[in-house]
Formats: sequence, structure tokens, C-alpha cells
Amino acid sequence: MHRTLFDSDHEDFRSMVRRFFADRAVPRYDKWMEEGHPDREFWLEAGALGLLGVQIPEEHGGGGESSFLYNVILTEEAQHAGLALGGVRVHTDICMPYFLELTTPEQQARWLPKLASGEAISALAMSEPGAGSDVKAMSTRAVRDGDHYVVNGSKTFITNGLMADLVILAVKTDPGAGRKGISLLVVETDTPGFERGRRLDKIGLKSQDLAELSFSDMRVPVANLLGEEGSGFGYLTRNLAQERLSIAVNSQAAAARAVETTVEYVMQRQAFGTTVGSFQNTKFELAACATDVEAGQSLLDRALLAHEKGELTPADAAKVKLFCTELQGRVVDRCLQLHGGYGYILEYPIARAYADARVTRIYAGSSEIMKTIIAKDIGL
Repeated sequence: MHRTLFDSDHEDFRSMVRRFFADRAVPRYDKWMEEGHPDREFWLEAGALGLLGVQIPEEHGGGGESSFLYNVILTEEAQHAGLALGGVRVHTDICMPYFLELTTPEQQARWLPKLASGEAISALAMSEPGAGSDVKAMSTRAVRDGDHYVVNGSKTFITNGLMADLVILAVKTDPGAGRKGISLLVVETDTPGFERGRRLDKIGLKSQDLAELSFSDMRVPVANLLGEEGSGFGYLTRNLAQERLSIAVNSQAAAARAVETTVEYVMQRQAFGTTVGSFQNTKFELAACATDVEAGQSLLDRALLAHEKGELTPADAAKVKLFCTELQGRVVDRCLQLHGGYGYILEYPIARAYADARVTRIYAGSSEIMKTIIAKDIGL
């Protein structure tokens, strides 16, 4: 069905992004999967093209746009090219709002130009080994000492953890104050006491680094505090709607790509003297998948329009994340089945798509947490 979200400027941007990914990412992607992350050159190239700082003000090297739809195009085109670039989404969709909305003019001058150019890669460090999704249970501690905070603790499951230059770190500044005792600090990763742990070996998303971080008497300037001390919990929850929307965009685009590649595969794959695509079961399965994808796209586009207007509620963000991630799992699984044994071989895109899909129902709030939010919204 025809989508009405994007105007001619968006489509020009899409064409540029598609060419860039085809020329500069696809040929290097296998190497990135082996190494566990895109190389620095890719980040600098993306920054030079204006892809990393679309919402950053022009005076700080960005595009000065307010629309989230440019970020949507980046994600859709990455999936169209068969690229899992979650680290880019973390930088542009998840971390960027903190730098745009909570920083002082002095902080913006220090950090935004580097974030726009790709010179600095960002990460959000919230999850801890003993806390998981329970932000209030975090134990990483920041104690004020003059014009510095002294930080001790650890974080886990940190996307971009190995590559990041700037880490938005959630800490307890007042352990006795519950959610009102959480603050956010921006840590420059060359700070003494900052240590990167092991790269976590995942079943999918091989080109996206995931790491453990630890902090030992790390001194962070008070000038690196984001917003107000004690307001970190509110800041974290305020950005969850866009984070979950970003994941839904990626899941929806991945499901659409799975259907496209499977249609191409079954049209050329021969079995019993004919193409697999000529079998009635294949037609029925792909027709069902295509319908699922259209339903997901309609829900997602409604959510994107609401987000553009500043009207997307946490419950609606939970609905779209729940639906699109579960949809991705269903569709990719059915498409893999139509590949037969080759669907289990990693050189085939559908096998990688299958492994990549599973975590979307876990991170940024599991499907069960999404259902809890939705249930509360309908009065249960």
C-alpha cells in the first residue's frame, strides 16, 4: 500500500542513503561481522555525509532538522541493504535526544560537533548485571567530591560499548532516594578508571558490538552532569517512547526485507521439477506474511505520525514495539522455513535475519513488559 509519510526531501535523502550503504557498507559488512562492529572510517564517512547529526543544529555541524523521519529512513535503508546497524540507531535515535535536550550551551559546543561528524560515537549505559530492566535497582554509585563525581560500579549489555567515545551513564547519586536518586553523567571514555570489559558473543547482530563496562574511582567532572542531579529516572523514561519506536521501525523493515528476499529465493529455487514458488503452500505462506507486514506498516506509520506531532503516548509506543517485534519473529521464521535446509546456513541472509530478530522482543523492555504497560493503559 502507498505510504504518505514522506515528502520529496525525505525521498531524496533516501536515495542518498541507499547509494551510500550500497557503496560503502555492503562491501565491508562481512568484515564488520567478523570484527564485531563497523570500522571508524564508516562512522566518519557517515558523519561527512550528514547522516549522524540530522537533528543537530547547523551551528554545531548538523542538519538542523526536527523530523524523526530521517532517522526512520536510515533504519529502513539499512535493512533494505541487509545491514544490521543497531549501533547507528543507538547513536542517532537513542542517545541523541539526551545530547539535544538536556545539555547546556557549553556542553553542546563540546560534544555535538563530534557526534555529528562521527568523530565521537555514543552509548547509553543503564543495564547492570544485577538489575536488568529495573532501573531503580542499579548500584553504580557517584559520590560528589568537589567539582567531580567519583564513580564506582559496572554496566552490561552496552551497545557501542567497545567503540564509544561518549557514554551517557546512569548512576545513583543518592541511594536512599529511590528513583529521585538517579542522575545522568556523560563520560569521556579516555577518563582514568573507565574500563571496557569483554565483548559479549551474541547469537545474532554480529556487526553490533555489545560490551561490559566497569568504573573504578573514575572522576567525572560535575560539568558533565546531564540536566539536574536526581532527575535521571525521568529523563530515561521520557525517551523510552522514541527508543521503542526506533526498534519497531527496525523490526518492521526487517520483516519486509525477509518477505522480499524469500520471494526472490522461491522464484529461482527448483524442487520436483518446478520452482518452490509455484507450490500452493509457498503462495499461501508468503501471502500471509505479506499481509502481516502491511498490517504492521499501517500501525507503525500511525505511530510515526503521532510521534512527529509530539502525541505518541508510552502505551502506544509499547503497542507498536510489541506488535512489530512479534511480527518480525513470525514472518522471519515462516520465511526461513521456505528456504528449507539452506535457511539454516549463515551465508543466506534469512539465517542471519532469524538470529538478529530474537533479541528485539527482549531489549528496551521485553514483550511481557510491553503487555504490562498496555494492560495498565486499558484499566487492568
